[in-house]
Amino acid sequence: MNAIDASEHHERVDESVPPSLLAIVLDTNPHAWAHLSSTLPLATALANILVFINAHLASGNANSVAVIASHSNKSCFLYPTPAPSSPRPQPNATNGDVDMNGTTETTSYSVQDNPNKYRPFANVETAILNNFAKLMEGTKESHLEATPTTLIGGALSLALSFIAKATLLHSPSTSNSDEAMLAIADPEAIHTSYVSLASRILIVSVSGDLANQYIPVMNSIFAAQRKRIPIDILKLAGDTVLLQQASDATGGVYMKPERPEGLLQYLMMAFLPDPTARKSLVMPSAGGVDFRAACFCHRKVVDIGYVCSVCLSIFCSHDLPDNLCLTCGSYLSLRAAQSNPPALIPRKKKKKKRAGADSATPGGSTPAGSNTPMHA
Repeated sequence: MNAIDASEHHERVDESVPPSLLAIVLDTNPHAWAHLSSTLPLATALANILVFINAHLASGNANSVAVIASHSNKSCFLYPTPAPSSPRPQPNATNGDVDMNGTTETTSYSVQDNPNKYRPFANVETAILNNFAKLMEGTKESHLEATPTTLIGGALSLALSFIAKATLLHSPSTSNSDEAMLAIADPEAIHTSYVSLASRILIVSVSGDLANQYIPVMNSIFAAQRKRIPIDILKLAGDTVLLQQASDATGGVYMKPERPEGLLQYLMMAFLPDPTARKSLVMPSAGGVDFRAACFCHRKVVDIGYVCSVCLSIFCSHDLPDNLCLTCGSYLSLRAAQSNPPALIPRKKKKKKRAGADSATPGGSTPAGSNTPMHA
């Protein structure tokens, strides 16, 4: 272009620190927090997480945060507050009025005009506390009796969807044709290429076995790995194989502290640096990672199992209904594989060389007395 129109085109690269998006998945399983009530109550943990969020927002003006609750019966946003669905008018109404069913009294927190508190911090804190109170008030005994675990797979899906939307909003929307038109309109202008959004996910987990969500969690891990989104794990209680694999596959930080009451110290020291700052730091590692998988029939972690040759589903037992795969419906001969031992192909014996055999060098078979004739 410069050789054609003899105009100079400048492109400037934005070398500032990229904005960081932190998506926090908070495990709000009441069963698990009841066991930690003596050392770390849920209210204290939530207060420590709010301090950690304020520190993340104070690290950069363009930093943002999202908080997702992974509850027993659902996964929902604590921040930002989801937009309420617009009420629909009744089909028989002629003037478009909406029937009011009344309001229920719920615990709400208002933003107080405190001169000693930064206004954006107060807005985030108020929204999280209000949505958390609504979540706990809407939890019924039937929800707690249905399952003792938490829906971590749905929370990871919400976090990845929010990060994907924020990345699209942050990236420039100009296409190649738009850039060409801008270059023609103002050839001397300096165009700036901005850095992309640095995103990461932090899971604060207290639940134990998550083998019943093996498929959705692994799908989320593969999606985060493809988008290069690290998943950090702070395991306050229990032990699970899937979260270790999530941290190892995505290049995140896995930490299981021995004293959960020091939650704020672990958050500030190990999980506050973003992916850009971690390149210059020595981050803690999980050590050994358990790479065992969970079976698709009973959702149990197995050491040795049976794998479907079509869809790669894992089963812990050969007793399948009609010998059909539970995932794709293919016929599997698992019982025959257990009764018949695997066939071993015998190895071919190598021929031994004879002692004193002639070497395979060129001219080795030439007679000793056959010299080149000499002519007088």
